Parts: sequence; C-alpha cells; structure tokens
Amino acid sequence: MKNSSPTHNPLLQTFTNYDQSVPFSKIKVEHYLPALDSALEIAREKLQALKTSNAIADFNNTILALETCSDSLERMMSIFSNLETAEAGEDHRLLAKDIYPKLSTFQSDLSLDPELFKRVKAVYDNRTNLNLDLEKNRLLEKTYLSFVRNGALLSASEKEKLRKIDQELSVLAPQFSENVLQATNAFEVIVSDPKEVEGLPEGALEAAQMSAEAKGHKGKWLFNLQAPSYIPVLTFAKNRNLREKMSKAYGSRSFNDAFDNQENIKKTVQLKYQRAQLLGFKTHADYVLAERMAKDTATVKQFLQKLLKASKKAAQHDLVEVKEFAMKTYCLKEIQPWDFAYYSEKLKEEKYSFNEESLRPFFKLENVVTGVFEHARKLYGLAFSERTDIEVYHPDVKVYEVKEEKSGKYISLFYTDFFPRETKKGGGWMTTYRDQGIMFDEVRRPHVSIVCNFTKPTTTKPSLLSYDEVRTLFHEFGHALHGMLSDCTYRSVSGTNVYWDFVELPSQIMENWASEKEGLDVFAKHYENNTLIPADLVVKIKASQKFQAGWMSLRQLQFAMMDMAWYTTDPNTITDVDLFESLATAETRLLPKIPGTNASCSFSHIFAGGYSAGYYSYKWAEVLDADAFEYFKEKGLFNPEVAKKFKENILSRGGTEHPMELYKKFRGREPDPNALLRRDGLIEEGSKNL
Repeated sequence: MKNSSPTHNPLLQTFTNYDQSVPFSKIKVEHYLPALDSALEIAREKLQALKTSNAIADFNNTILALETCSDSLERMMSIFSNLETAEAGEDHRLLAKDIYPKLSTFQSDLSLDPELFKRVKAVYDNRTNLNLDLEKNRLLEKTYLSFVRNGALLSASEKEKLRKIDQELSVLAPQFSENVLQATNAFEVIVSDPKEVEGLPEGALEAAQMSAEAKGHKGKWLFNLQAPSYIPVLTFAKNRNLREKMSKAYGSRSFNDAFDNQENIKKTVQLKYQRAQLLGFKTHADYVLAERMAKDTATVKQFLQKLLKASKKAAQHDLVEVKEFAMKTYCLKEIQPWDFAYYSEKLKEEKYSFNEESLRPFFKLENVVTGVFEHARKLYGLAFSERTDIEVYHPDVKVYEVKEEKSGKYISLFYTDFFPRETKKGGGWMTTYRDQGIMFDEVRRPHVSIVCNFTKPTTTKPSLLSYDEVRTLFHEFGHALHGMLSDCTYRSVSGTNVYWDFVELPSQIMENWASEKEGLDVFAKHYENNTLIPADLVVKIKASQKFQAGWMSLRQLQFAMMDMAWYTTDPNTITDVDLFESLATAETRLLPKIPGTNASCSFSHIFAGGYSAGYYSYKWAEVLDADAFEYFKEKGLFNPEVAKKFKENILSRGGTEHPMELYKKFRGREPDPNALLRRDGLIEEGSKNL
C-alpha cells in the first residue's frame, strides 16, 4: 500500500510537534491500517518477551510492562477513533470494519493468554507482601480483574467462544453508530413559504437559510436533525405539521429505514448476554455493575424506582399544567409528543415572562469559552492561552496550552471543536488524544479535547448559544478538567479512567456555576453592548430550572430504565425490538408512543458507546454533584479551600482509589441522596425522605 513503510508513515514516527502533539496534516486514511499492523507487531513482541522472561514476576516487570506494552497502538487508535467520530469521510468510517476486529483479536490474545495471566496472578497473590502504594495497588487490582473479566479463568473452548463474541461485538458497535449518523444526515426539510416558519427565532431562521443556500436552495429554509436545527423547530415553530414531521423523523432514525438497527440491537444484547453468562454472571448488567459504585442490579433498580416515585408524580402535574394551558390558550384538544416542548415553552414565557431565546445575546460562544476558562482560573488556578502554531484536524478546531497561573507549570493541551458538520457525529463529548501518565517511558501530561454540536455563526451574528448549550459546554469542560488535572503515574487509572457512575460527577457539578449569578457574571455579557446579564433574568433562569423538572427527570429515567431492561432481560425472550421498548418504557410514558418511532434504534450511548447497563450513571452522579455543590454554596462558589479539596481528592486522583473513598475525603461523609430532589424541587428543603 502506498506510504505504508515506517519511513513514510507519520503514525509510526516520533511526533515532533509541540509536546508530541498529533501531526494531523500528515496523517492520511491510507496510513491507519499499516500503522495498526506495525503497532500490533511491536506490542506482540513485547508480550512475547514478557512471557519468556525467567525473572520472578513483580510489579515492574509484569504489571508495568503490560501497562506500557502497547503505547504505539493506543496512540494510533486514539487518533483514529477520535477522528472517526469528529471528522471522518466515508473512507475513514469504512476502515472501522477492518480496524476494530483486528484490535479485538489483539485484546483477546492478550487477556486470554494463560502465561501472561500466570505472571499477573503471581503478583496479585503476593500483593500483601509488596508494600505497594495506593496507585500501584489499584493498577495491580485493575490489571488482574481485567484478565478475569475478559476470560482468563475460562477453559480453552470457552475462551474461543468469548473470542468470537468479542469479534462480532467489535463490528456491531461502529455499524450501529454509522447507521445513526447516516440516518441523521439523510433527512432534511426544505421550506419556501415564510408562514411555515413563523415563531422560529431569527438566529435559527438565518442558519436554516444558510444551510439551504449551501445546498442550492437560495431564499428557502433547510432544517435537519442536527440539534441546532431540530431543537428550535420543536420548541418554537408555530407550524404544527413541521414539528410533527421533524419529531417523527428524529424518533424513527435507524428504525425500519435504509439504516435499520433492529437486528444490530438483537445481536448486541444476545452477544453481551452470552458473554456475561460465560464469565459467570446472570446478565450483562450484572457483569457491568460488578465494577461500579452501585455494585448490582437490585441497587440500581431500587435507586431508579425511588427517583421515579418523586419524578412521575411531578411529571404528571407538569403534563396536566401544559395540557390545560394549551387548551385554554390555544384550544388544543389533544397534546402529542411534538407539541409538548412548544407549549411548555409558551407556558414558561407566561409564568416567568421568560423566553429561552432572550438569553442567547448574553451567550456569545467566545465569551462562554472565556468564562469557563475563568472559572478554571478562579477555582483551580489554571491559565489558558490559544496556540495557533499547533496542528488541528479541522478549521473549526482551536487548541490551547494550559498552565498553572502562578508557577507557569505546564498542565495540558486542550482542543475545542464546537460546530456540527456531516462528518461529525451528533451530541457532545470529552475525549483525549493522550491520557496523563506513563507513555513511551515518561510520565506525560494529557492532550484533552471536547467536541460539541453548537449553534453556528451566521452572516450577521456570531455563535449565540442557547442556555442548554451553555450548560453542555460547562458539562464537557468539567470532564476536560478531570482529564487535565490528573496527577497520576499510570494512564489506566488516571483522569477519567474511573467507575462510570462516578465519571459524571466532575462534569455535572460544573453545570451548577452556569445557573448562579456569581458564575454567570463572569461571562454572560450582551454580544452587542457588553452589558452584564440582568439580575432579574438570572432570577428567572433559577426559577425556570425547576419548571418541568419532574418531566425532565422522568425522561432521563425512561432512558435509564430502558437501558436496564435491555441488559437484564434474557434476549432469547425478545423477538420484537419495538414491542420490547414499549413494554420497558410503559411505566415512564405519559404521552402515547407514536407508531413508527423507536428510541432504542438510535440510542448510541448503550449500543455503540460505553453506557450499556450504565445510563443510570447520569442520575447517580447527579446525586453526587448536587450534594457536592451544596458544599460550595455553603462555603462560597469560588471558595479556595473547597476547590482545593475537590481538585486534590476528585479531579487529580483518577481511579487510584474507590470513588466513595475519594468522595468522603472531599466531603467528609457519604453523599446525601436527597440533595438532587431538593435541587429539582421534587421534595421540600430539609426533607429526609425520598
């Protein structure tokens, strides 16, 4: 293959850019497979040397050797997988079908190798005599458990079954994700009559005109299923037919269309069930939760049911209120799923004299970015400076160098990528191009990135974010801080490499500052005249946050309970994806399910991401973040002592200890489970009962 030799392949060379940052401009699609093959060969040679070593197994020659044996592979895969989701043409995405099975084979070879496991087990069995510090002990435990949880104790025939299952899963996940992206990109609505777009905000209309013009429809409006286009239509469009068309299209992505995911779902849950049973667990959920704070399915179900009790009662009240308002004010006799957001927004305007769109002028993207940086400075002493000399993978991307403000100590590189495009998957996420910790024989600082799909600038206005987009930016920046401020030795336990029901604490707690006057005053300035957001508007934001809180909580619980249903049920009993979803969501559904729509078929979090049997983590971590933020509110939003405790006990320690131990070191106690319900107004202040 052209450019496949090591001397021509940048992925196989030492990166010479600043802090060995990724040389994006040099990397071509044809480089990935040869680089993968070469990196796999290097890793296998190192593993072979480890297996044939005569030295008595110890932490350094076995656990550390395993930790660092595949540095080249991990670097190459971080680049491929990150660009696959953020900036990938069809040829790049198609490579996933070749790359992930090869990676799966290597991972199976490693975890199923009896000689490697024998060495790991020897160190693990002798751990009480090794006098290891907390981090080394945690890495040892994690390495041993990784072998066990990936089949090391199985018989030879069982190992082969597991290997085949992992191979199939390695293909299914990217295929599911690709189908959702294709289905999302396949739909668009072009409108030519101004009456049909009444009610839509000026910014949304201008963006729709720009989209239409870019595709040869000058003077018209083009709407698609990307969030900055879809959400304004559902929230503000007076045209009920347009709302219905968009809602049904969004809800039917990858369901009975050219990109159908039903068979992928059935295969995925079947394979994960078989895998769990091979490893001695009843279900995939049992397997997952053995390595979570929640520990077991009974705890998760009990947790969700407690929240459901409070949330559903409030949500029923929310629905009645919107129905009565829509009937009284607009003579709407029956409310449908595509009506709720629209009439809820109208009701909020009436109750609070408050329109979400009135906030956008105060949330110019550049100001919000400066604002989160200032929060990081005030809380954790960080300074961000843009570097235009460091390579990026798309013109929209910016990169910053992060240092300690006082000492000038280098902390991290930080990439931002904010606008939607057809080569990028939907949603928002944080990722890394390099985790903090040992890599290529040196403890290195991380390269962190956040990727979002925010409202784009138009010809007349800068990017003006919705309040929800502001919260999303703060959320992903919280994840980024978790990655940037990591102060560990080993990448496997650094940064965000923690239990999944703990990983959302640093992200979700950051959202709280965006709802406080003291936090908003840092950045919320009108883009035209630079005036601060008015105090009365902040009061309305605070009041409106509890508006429909029950409805929003019930929606999250619906996803969490649907996830648990998929992964606690024997898949042999599941024959119809849509029927199963309907039964799984019945308890949380207050509006009729629309025929032809199905949420599971585009639920990438649980079928293509890492949240299978883990979507409850968002609500679990909300309890943690509500309780943790109460501590900040008690002592001061930017209290240096509380911030220092959060940084030293949560943000910097990664997964070096059990998360509950880390939380108790920060808070001085376990979290109060009622903190979330108090914040959402679902129980009274001071209440001790769910």
